[in-house]
Amino acid sequence: MRVIAGKYGSRRLVSFKANHVRPTTDRIKEVIFNKLQGEIEGARVLDLFSGTGNLAIEALSRGATEVIAVEKHPQSVDIIQKNRDLLGIAKQELQIVKKDVLSYLKGEFDRGFDVVLIDPPFTEEMADEVLKAYSQSQLARFGAKIFIEAGRKEVLADQYGALSLADRKNYGDKFLSLYYVSGQDLSVD
Repeated sequence: MRVIAGKYGSRRLVSFKANHVRPTTDRIKEVIFNKLQGEIEGARVLDLFSGTGNLAIEALSRGATEVIAVEKHPQSVDIIQKNRDLLGIAKQELQIVKKDVLSYLKGEFDRGFDVVLIDPPFTEEMADEVLKAYSQSQLARFGAKIFIEAGRKEVLADQYGALSLADRKNYGDKFLSLYYVSGQDLSVD
């Protein structure tokens, strides 16, 4: 597992043995960050189900100023911390929130995020549930670009409250969807 581009480009992340996590592939990372080219610089990013911190670190490497990684699994939290330490990332740049994502989304937020990255556990089909929870959260009013990975068997709606589907592409055993708060014009290239 490596960082593709930016400040930490080509740096390897810690190796691990964990059956509960499957990091986002380089191919999907490239699609996400190519779409965000020119927009990630200075962005505030939320990484839900952060796993290894792979996406969070890629965002920081490409110029995001603050990333919040939400992850409840203790082994994953440990991996994120080790990756943060390995690259010398400051705690205020990459904040780790050890909490269940659905509980986190019920919280109160005084400001939003420019980008939200969501990669629910591959062993569970919960992308639909997470999008429903996100659309009902305070974060839905802030207008972020929301990228979510889901297994091919999962069914996601085109609309979740104010969230509208902009694009969806298949990548092997999963697909990547881009949602936005109604009024934005986006697509996945």
